[in-house]
Amino acid sequence: MRIFRIVLLAGVFSAAAAGAFASGGGGGGGGGSDMPSTSAPQYDPAAEYAKALNALNTKDYKAAARAAQHVTDAVPKSVDGWKLLATAQAGAENWKGSQRAYEKAVKLAPDDVALHAGLGLALANQKSPKAQDELTWLKTKASACSGDCDAAQLQALTTQVEQAVGGGATPETKPSAALERGSLLFATAAGGDRAYVQAVSLINEKRYDEALKSLDAARAAFGPHPDILTYQGYTWRKMGQLDRAEGYYRQALAIAPNHVGATEYYGELKVERGDLAGARRMLAKLDRVCAYGCAEAETLRRWIDLGGDPGQ
Repeated sequence: MRIFRIVLLAGVFSAAAAGAFASGGGGGGGGGSDMPSTSAPQYDPAAEYAKALNALNTKDYKAAARAAQHVTDAVPKSVDGWKLLATAQAGAENWKGSQRAYEKAVKLAPDDVALHAGLGLALANQKSPKAQDELTWLKTKASACSGDCDAAQLQALTTQVEQAVGGGATPETKPSAALERGSLLFATAAGGDRAYVQAVSLINEKRYDEALKSLDAARAAFGPHPDILTYQGYTWRKMGQLDRAEGYYRQALAIAPNHVGATEYYGELKVERGDLAGARRMLAKLDRVCAYGCAEAETLRRWIDLGGDPGQ
């Protein structure tokens, strides 16, 4: 059984906004046909995410929107980045911009109740009849709520959107106000540290459903950091969701092309799919990145030699 070490210890994420990719080596070359990009993005999305959160805390919504836009530019499939941008645009009372960002987020996470509520509030501020669609969606979700959902949160969000649709949005029903009161609140840095450490422990215990929840909480605090994305990919892979896992690996490698963890795990995924040629390309990349050798390269080499998990 592989025991995972905590790559970034508690406090490191929040101290530097994950400015250096501890297990990935940051940007640089690499690539090949399997890679989503050949160089790191212009902006460090985790650092820009932290800037946006800090700006939101000081109500500098325009600065928050600029930084959040950098996140979505670097990682277009980051639901947290779009949510952050939507909230910042709402704070700046750019309702159309908020609507567009929420729509992007909803496409990526169609079952997220907070995103539907934010979209409904943004639409209500524009007096758009489409706000009623979001209210109907929330009510349907609330009526079907069982043990797997947060009934109190659903009710609170539904009430906010209902009030906005019925009488027009007030300061208390604007998305920015909802964020500040906590119904759309992002995790704090300290909470993100705890969630990340907890997630690694849960992965080691093979408690994958719980690990995913902790990783979501860490990602909400720190944005699209490649270490978090890599662990999300690994967890989905262990749950048999290979396509979903691949999406997270590719996001991690788009941010940090030389991330050794994501490269190794992507190679393992390819072995599981029977794509040994693709796995060898991942191994060749690790051999280039790890000039003096690394455990990740040796592990992937064993996977390829055995045609599967050497631990089984």
